[in-house]
Amino acid sequence: MATKLAIFEDKEIRRQWDKKQEKWYFSVVDIIQILINQSSFQLARNYWKVLKNRLKKEGSEVVTNCNRLKLLAEDGKLRFTDVADVETLFRLIQSVPSPKAEPIKLWLAKVGYERIQEIADPEKSVNRGRTNWERMGRSGKWIQQRMMGQEIRNKLTDFWKNNDVKEQNEYAILTNIIHKEWSDLSVKEHKNLKKLKTQNLRDHMTDAELVFTALAELSTRQIAETVKSKGLEENKIPAKKGGRIAKNARLELEQKTGKKIVSGENFKFPGKNASLTLDNS
Repeated sequence: MATKLAIFEDKEIRRQWDKKQEKWYFSVVDIIQILINQSSFQLARNYWKVLKNRLKKEGSEVVTNCNRLKLLAEDGKLRFTDVADVETLFRLIQSVPSPKAEPIKLWLAKVGYERIQEIADPEKSVNRGRTNWERMGRSGKWIQQRMMGQEIRNKLTDFWKNNDVKEQNEYAILTNIIHKEWSDLSVKEHKNLKKLKTQNLRDHMTDAELVFTALAELSTRQIAETVKSKGLEENKIPAKKGGRIAKNARLELEQKTGKKIVSGENFKFPGKNASLTLDNS
């Protein structure tokens, strides 16, 4: 299961979908952070730690019903995090005095219902994604490129899944190889350039970054299919070669335009470092 983000009043909440149980699991700390209106993640985590100990002493089943899953952390690594399903969160929210309690309960119920709709009709998921990107202020052209890139990404991860690459950690390793090859930055370094934390890097890419990411992943899959790569180690080779194809194209374009493709721009800070001039010294 991969970490996905949901948006509540412009605040991001990490979550994972459990296919077997057909339910969402949400990061408890992310919910707490919103409830107590705390900008500091560490202080929100401390609040949850104290609350969790109090609930344990009271014999509450809320803490018992919380699970631990690996979610993407601010440092770009997957770390075990307390998570809970919607039913457990409803009970937990009652323990936190907050004006956000009712709005977030309504939001959680809506998110759960939307997932059921999407299973029955996958097109709804696509349309919701488009709507969310429009709310971010993204253009129709950007959205089209983002969706095309996601389709290419899905085909690559399907290949990995069917050829003995383990999800999460090994996917992340290969993705990082591809990304560093084409961009000369690791995923974490690219996110740092854009001043991102838990946000999805691709949702903050420029048109050009999306195109070169897609080219790198398309090339990787086609090379891997040709040589029939199996497992993590064998797939590292096409990952490097696929990323290098996109890198060569990037360098040629940068030479022609005098502008860097890799950008510090994101939707929160539009225009920042959008077109850096190359240093030819």
